Amino acid sequence: MRYEGNIYRPPSEAYSLLIQVTIGCSHNKCTFCSMFKDKRFRVRDVKEVIEDLEMARRYYGNVGKIFLCDGDALCLANHKLLVILEKIRELFPECQRVSVYGSAKDVLRKTPEELKELHEAGIGMIYLGAESGSQKVLDYIHKGVTTDQLIEAVHKIEASGIKASVTFISGMGGKENWEEHAIETGKMITEMNASYVSLLTLMLDPYVPLAQQIRDGEFTVLTGEEVVAETYLLMKHANPAKPCVFRSNHASNYVSLRGDLPADKDRMMAQLQRAMEDTGLLKDERFRAL
Repeated sequence: MRYEGNIYRPPSEAYSLLIQVTIGCSHNKCTFCSMFKDKRFRVRDVKEVIEDLEMARRYYGNVGKIFLCDGDALCLANHKLLVILEKIRELFPECQRVSVYGSAKDVLRKTPEELKELHEAGIGMIYLGAESGSQKVLDYIHKGVTTDQLIEAVHKIEASGIKASVTFISGMGGKENWEEHAIETGKMITEMNASYVSLLTLMLDPYVPLAQQIRDGEFTVLTGEEVVAETYLLMKHANPAKPCVFRSNHASNYVSLRGDLPADKDRMMAQLQRAMEDTGLLKDERFRAL
């Protein structure tokens, strides 16, 4: 397969066929993120994407899932995405789901009819990085989006029949704004009513702008104990009206949580309470990873 630069995909797409539709990220200004800093954003020619799909068909037997890379494949116009999705359906009739990263602005540029069209053509999941429910934190990390836009985007995704998988980052507010980050993120989870929510914990490449702000004393990273307390406060305010699959079991997390909200909320909060009382239950720093 042909790939430019490092390839990133959500953990749940570990066994998916990865196909680059765009190179890099069209925003690429978030101060905590190093994923696409080495790439100049561009949209690949659809003919190249089709060639990659045909190449993959020759090499692979059963392909159950396909993930369209890089950072925001959803920025493509529907007429281009539909050509790609039609080819996937032709070449990989066994494929059960096609997924993409999508920014809130990508989603909001699509009409409800366009999103439904993508769903009918095979898009089953859109992964959206919200990072925080606090506008103050979003502005600080140069996310380039508002809390209202994030919530509206998730509502549009879910209304189309596509599942939204939203990621937040523990510790994103630092010690300076941890309470606001926790409370407002919990509230956003409640308002979004996404099908899936995942929680990572802040870890940084030393060359990203936020890492320099830490060295300059402008941002203070939470300790493991403080992250657990922040997660407990977040969970307290997370009350989605419909069932939401909640995961905080990434390699970066200090405590592994798996459950559904609101059904398993009390159990997960009790798990966090035990970790606050016995810090030996926290993952050792040596075993955390991006």
